[in-house]
Amino acid sequence: MVPKVIDSTVDCKLLHNSATKDESTFVLLRSKLFGIANRLGISDLKRENMLLVAAELASNNVKHAGGRGMIQIWQQPGPVLDIVSLDYGPGIANLAQAEQDGYSTANTFGKGFGAIRRLSDESYVYTQCKTSSLVTRWSGVVFLARFYITPARDQMLVDKVGLFSRALSDSRHNGDRIYLHKKNDRLRWLHLDGLGHGEQAQIATANLATHVSHGDSIESILAGVDRQLVATRGAVAAVGEIDMTERNLKLLGVGDMHAHIYNQDGMQHVTFAPGILGREHRTVTPLRLKLDKRGVVVTASDGIRRNLDIGNFVGLFNQHPQLIAYILGNIMGRISDDQSICVSSVG
Repeated sequence: MVPKVIDSTVDCKLLHNSATKDESTFVLLRSKLFGIANRLGISDLKRENMLLVAAELASNNVKHAGGRGMIQIWQQPGPVLDIVSLDYGPGIANLAQAEQDGYSTANTFGKGFGAIRRLSDESYVYTQCKTSSLVTRWSGVVFLARFYITPARDQMLVDKVGLFSRALSDSRHNGDRIYLHKKNDRLRWLHLDGLGHGEQAQIATANLATHVSHGDSIESILAGVDRQLVATRGAVAAVGEIDMTERNLKLLGVGDMHAHIYNQDGMQHVTFAPGILGREHRTVTPLRLKLDKRGVVVTASDGIRRNLDIGNFVGLFNQHPQLIAYILGNIMGRISDDQSICVSSVG
């Protein structure tokens, strides 16, 4: 059986996004989450767990960040459902202490963090405090509570990949698209940004999955996509491949995309050859390198700001790739364009 090619337009969906200004936020959140769980056929017990986790996350935003935050519900490959809470508060100075049952800074019973971990199939948290000695782009807390939609899941996709894809103004058409294919220990992806935005940009990036699954190399993938896009308005793209066992990375691209490679010695920023696929572009040469035991590769469309400085996100790239994708997408995204990020990790 040939592994499925993941298509972000189908497999990575923002199902709900709301600000957490006060306790009334949970009324709408509960209604949305209840409907989503029923539509996806999630069991009653798991649905109740989701509702409890969502209530705790929304409550945390109100109590500890003055309502300056958001709750999102995402459907992701795996298949999984993610509940994401991101706030713009002061952050948590001692995360290990805060995660202990009984600890509270808001005169409550202090069981929130523990409950989130127990009720979720998986949970992850990242925090960054506002300090006078470190100037950062953001401070606050991000929680990711993950629930498996079905017992059967693709563990490499669940553990090693993070996707973020959001259309301009959350419209129904998204010109950004990520195709992802796993075969044995090889992970390969094609990340595209159709020119402009809207329906025609989405059409330009459609029906390209076969290049990812059947291409002999990343060079042949890009060449095949270039030929197919001649009849469209065109797109820019990045293509990557990682041998997960040997930790070898191959990466190339055309146009206004960007990539960031995190290894133990820091972050390498990558730009690609000028041009547009389906029109004119320069000859491209792949970047080849060996990733460290813990390596992270980020590709992003121009809907994501380029000035990604690890000093602004201390310790983030040691986190789960999906948590990385949510944080960068929400904090580094430009509201004037479609936005997309693909995060792949080894180690």
